[in-house]
Amino acid sequence: MTLPLMPKATAVWLIEKTGLTFTQIAEFCGMHPLEVQAIADGEVAAGINGYDPVKNHQLSEAEIKRCEANPDAKLKILSSGSPVKRRAKGARYTPVARRNDRPDAIAFILRQFPQLTEAQIVKLLGTTKDTIIKVRDRQHWNSANIKPRDPVILGLCTQMDLNAAVSAANDRLAREGHTLPVVSAFDAHEDEVL
Repeated sequence: MTLPLMPKATAVWLIEKTGLTFTQIAEFCGMHPLEVQAIADGEVAAGINGYDPVKNHQLSEAEIKRCEANPDAKLKILSSGSPVKRRAKGARYTPVARRNDRPDAIAFILRQFPQLTEAQIVKLLGTTKDTIIKVRDRQHWNSANIKPRDPVILGLCTQMDLNAAVSAANDRLAREGHTLPVVSAFDAHEDEVL
């Protein structure tokens, strides 16, 4: 069962504002009934303000009344219509061990998928436009050692994200009336041939 947000504060509110049993509150908040009793006695959670689960759309008044009428009934949390939004893809933490792989991935994408914009590459690899420009112009501090390598294999993005970005770039080019760039088989394996 999903626990409510801020279980102890929710338990404080339920103890103060409802006629629910300690067992019902404990089961709803994922606590032991003795802990709920200690909260009611003021031994635990003395400084915690109550958190209203009705105003925060975790419980309904009808659900509380139903459980107050029947001590054996269990409170059911409301399913949230809008779950917590995940952070958008983009600049994200890359472990120190993988940071030197990023220019290799940028070189691979610039060579294999020239239709991708800098903004798409930034979002895909979590890099900066400045780094992309330096890799493209061979002005990067480590440009002598950059070898184009697949970002999916390096673990910098997923194949699904890469395919979605390429598809979006191809759609954009088709809308604008441009031809899609063709990468020859030799270019695709040039780094392997050398």
